[in-house]
Amino acid sequence: MLCRTSFVFRLLPMAAKLPHVYQPVAEISPQIQSKKQRKMSTVSAMPEAFEKYTDYLNQLNEKRERVVKASRDVTMNSKKVIFQVHRISKHNKDEVLEKAAKDLEAVTDEYMLRLVRELHGSDFWKLRRAYSPAVQEYVEAATLCEFCKTGNLLKLAEINRSLLRLSDPSLEPLQINILDYLLGVGDLTGELMRLAIGRISDGELAYAERICTFVRDIYRKLTLVAPLMDDNSEMKKKMETMLQSVMKIENACFSVHVRGSEFIPILGSSDPNFSFLGVSDMDL
Repeated sequence: MLCRTSFVFRLLPMAAKLPHVYQPVAEISPQIQSKKQRKMSTVSAMPEAFEKYTDYLNQLNEKRERVVKASRDVTMNSKKVIFQVHRISKHNKDEVLEKAAKDLEAVTDEYMLRLVRELHGSDFWKLRRAYSPAVQEYVEAATLCEFCKTGNLLKLAEINRSLLRLSDPSLEPLQINILDYLLGVGDLTGELMRLAIGRISDGELAYAERICTFVRDIYRKLTLVAPLMDDNSEMKKKMETMLQSVMKIENACFSVHVRGSEFIPILGSSDPNFSFLGVSDMDL
């Protein structure tokens, strides 16, 4: 036991005197160096990329605010055109429609122009929810004026053609899409229902029947188109309202036909001796 211990102690100084051997460091390959450089350059480029994204989103939000303001003006003034059309009667039809046509032209040249200038030449589909209600109201006013003048439905191509002169020829023009056009036509039926009731109260039953036929045709054709639309949730609501408008016009026309002797003379008579009871006051 002592011999082994003494032998170990003899070896320790010898081990301490052995020189330390250093392992050579392998050289870094050019591929690894390029990867490191690439990683460093990527990290330094990220803030610049996010600054670009920030500027783009800020500009988009500012444009959205301007589009909302322009859309509000289009909506408000289009409603004024609709109110002007509802002043129509059998005595002032030409005068009222001429005033409504001038108001609609002013809406196009002033307020739609602002909206078109904000949207043309850009990805205007990104801002559709901001300007869609205004476009629908404008379509409603334009189609209502056209029906009162000609008895026909104003087509989408005709509306877009009228907006081309507002756009810069070098940029992509703003064109009303088919969805906003159909939603505007759906709102048109409600205004035609009010117009028909007003014409019945003014004694123009034939004109109200014309409106009834027109609205019924629109509803019948849209029932075929609405299920095929991609985003038809809003259209479904308008279809329900449209059906109610059709029924109101039909019921009003039917009531006048069945009880015409009671309604038409009362609402349309200008005879000062007319009595609600059907006999003159002298006979009573």
